[in-house]
Amino acid sequence: MEIWYVWVFIISFLSVSVGNWIYRWRNPKCKGKLPPGSMGFPLIGETLSFFATSNSIDMHPFINERLKRYGPLFKTNIAGRPVAVSSDPEFNYFLLQQEGKLLELYYMDSFSQMVHHDNMSNVGGYFHRYLRRSILCHFGHEPLKRKLLSEFEDVINHELHKWTNLPEVDVKRQTVPMLFDLASQILMSHKPEENLGEDLNNMLQSIMTFPLYIPGTTFYKCIQKKRKAIKLTSRVVEERMKGYSCDNSAEGCNKKGDYLDEIVGDIGKEAFLTMEFVPFLLFGLLLATVETISPTITLATMFLLDNPSALQELTVNILDNWRVYLYNF
Repeated sequence: MEIWYVWVFIISFLSVSVGNWIYRWRNPKCKGKLPPGSMGFPLIGETLSFFATSNSIDMHPFINERLKRYGPLFKTNIAGRPVAVSSDPEFNYFLLQQEGKLLELYYMDSFSQMVHHDNMSNVGGYFHRYLRRSILCHFGHEPLKRKLLSEFEDVINHELHKWTNLPEVDVKRQTVPMLFDLASQILMSHKPEENLGEDLNNMLQSIMTFPLYIPGTTFYKCIQKKRKAIKLTSRVVEERMKGYSCDNSAEGCNKKGDYLDEIVGDIGKEAFLTMEFVPFLLFGLLLATVETISPTITLATMFLLDNPSALQELTVNILDNWRVYLYNF
């Protein structure tokens, strides 16, 4: 009889504990008011729904369904992390203004490991302001008008001419090496002999996977590709550092007047810029160029081909604006 009471007590205790744990999981502590939404199952949250693949070019079904259900701001849990998702432009603008004040920048574990696991926790709002300012100096309106547009046009015309000899063109895949070569030239005046652009293609898909470093997984393959690219950027940085202290007129000086020269010149002036971090910074910029512009070009091409009238109107407007630009220039 006594054993029966003991088992009842144990089962009751476990039931209450599990119920309390599930309640705390679904209702995390918050000093303010949490937005509507579901935290999903314990431990895995709504991870499986989030990682489900979709062929739609529209917003991911995971986000779309919850925006319809909960509105522009909702809570969820992905890979064991509580997350609030916002599609409200005004609220998002407010958040961006509060970076480093009310908010602290955070990266998903998979993204941190893909870019630079050790240093990602040390970079903050000041680093991103520095990055935006330095990037505009080399890719902004004035550099585009003065030099880059003509370079882009030459490279694109050459690439399009090669496409005419192909039986079919995979636009996203074909634009990757072109973008990689352009970005490499502008960032560090270097054109890799091997096709590293192909290695970076679809590399950000690792962010949509569990960060499991096991042979055969998508994350493992992407980490291997990252290491290959880091070897390239590290070699370029080392070569540039050897000649940076020389005089511009000296023989063998490695100064190129590109983005890397500016970054190398700021090593020691900015705490976050180190010899170890700069190669990862260049890798991140190359990755961002390939992974953001190539799908944009692909979608633009698809939409224009599906709408011949828009293509004709756009072509006429571009020619007119180009004549005006050349006249003013």
